[in-house]
Amino acid sequence: MAGKVTPAVRAAEAAGLRFRLLEYNYDPSAESVGLQAASALGLPPAQVFKTLVAVLDTGEMVCAAIPSDARLNLKALATAAGAKRAEMADPAKAERATGYVVGGISPFGQRRKLRAFLDGSAAQHAEILLNGGRRGLQIAAAPEDCARALDALVAPLTG
Repeated sequence: MAGKVTPAVRAAEAAGLRFRLLEYNYDPSAESVGLQAASALGLPPAQVFKTLVAVLDTGEMVCAAIPSDARLNLKALATAAGAKRAEMADPAKAERATGYVVGGISPFGQRRKLRAFLDGSAAQHAEILLNGGRRGLQIAAAPEDCARALDALVAPLTG
């Protein structure tokens, strides 16, 4: 159980989120962590969400959870966040801000809680998966419960 108790899992528990944990064998050579997770778990990529960290033109870092088979629309994220522009964060800065390594960044339990945004497509699923705070660990829960636990704004973020 020690490998399953991450800051993300503790934060999800503290938020009262009803969830289950799914583990898979992380492949460090995979081109896309989210797609590899979906394949390893036998789930559609649209149900397994990846967490991306971006920087707004205001300097604020935010995180966006989108389907693993989609691309983040930075303009849509900026609009949802009330900014003019957004760009992907430098990976090392994202790791320092969240306390997680790339491929294991979770929207839950971040070192410095970043404002969270969840793609509106999540509502199409009874359950979505979000990173559990380490490579190879996913938190599965109802999308509306995830949004509430994260205090996330739900908006269209892809395309």
